[in-house]
Amino acid sequence: MYELNQVGTNSYYIQGPAKIGIVKLNDTDVCLIDSGNDKDAGRKVRQILDANGWKLTAIYNTHSNADHIGGNKYLQTQTGCKIYASGIECDFTNHPLLEPSFLYGGFPPKDLRHKFLMAQESSAESLAEDILPVGMSSIPLPGHFFDMVGFRTADDVVFLADCLSSKETLEKYQIGFIYDVAAYLDTLEMVKTLKAAAFIPAHAEATDSIAPLVQINIDKVHGIADKILEICKKPIIFEKALQQLFNDYGLTMNFEQYVLVGSTVRSYLSWLKDTGRIAVIFENGQLLWAAIE
Repeated sequence: MYELNQVGTNSYYIQGPAKIGIVKLNDTDVCLIDSGNDKDAGRKVRQILDANGWKLTAIYNTHSNADHIGGNKYLQTQTGCKIYASGIECDFTNHPLLEPSFLYGGFPPKDLRHKFLMAQESSAESLAEDILPVGMSSIPLPGHFFDMVGFRTADDVVFLADCLSSKETLEKYQIGFIYDVAAYLDTLEMVKTLKAAAFIPAHAEATDSIAPLVQINIDKVHGIADKILEICKKPIIFEKALQQLFNDYGLTMNFEQYVLVGSTVRSYLSWLKDTGRIAVIFENGQLLWAAIE
């Protein structure tokens, strides 16, 4: 864990719970793509930078999930580096309480206010193309989270953030977090057409051919949608539908999984309703979800 891997002339990644990109800008200066999940990750990154004689100038966050911005505060405090994030991701990075609040749908209890869902605050600025290093560009990857982006480096390495998961991760966790299902599927279809010297997903192995893994992720989304439609053949309240999904997929319920999977299932229900496959019924003070025959 936290080994340095070179994937291009000037592009590297650090293997961690979520991969951290390093891009050499010259002989001494580097920037990061994400910063890891906590202060300890930030410290390990700093040790790698120091061992190579590299100076950190900026962190470009793909999105604001805690496992991608958790090292921000430590590294910014230690190095004075700039931090950039796109759109709503910048707001969540500056105000990380927003993540557990959004997931829970209200003020989150202490059970959810921890480093896995709420990073320490860091000072981020809005990402714009003109502040990126020469030859580096951002790639919009909405769907998993609000305004997630990936990055293509000057040596043609594409960092894909959380827009797809490994086959093993999908088999283990079954229902991966998605904020906007329609946008997520559009992103996957776009990513399937990309060409690059190397692709670096945050939660899958580096590869020079991404399309097969993209298709596995697309198929998984449609499989989950079919499962939800089956559960909703008879009108059902959300909590009962969620319970059946947990039982059918063999998932273990705890507070984190309740908000992560629960939020995702609500997103699936919104998508299925907006595409005319599910209706809502208000009856006896309850909202019921019902598949349309």
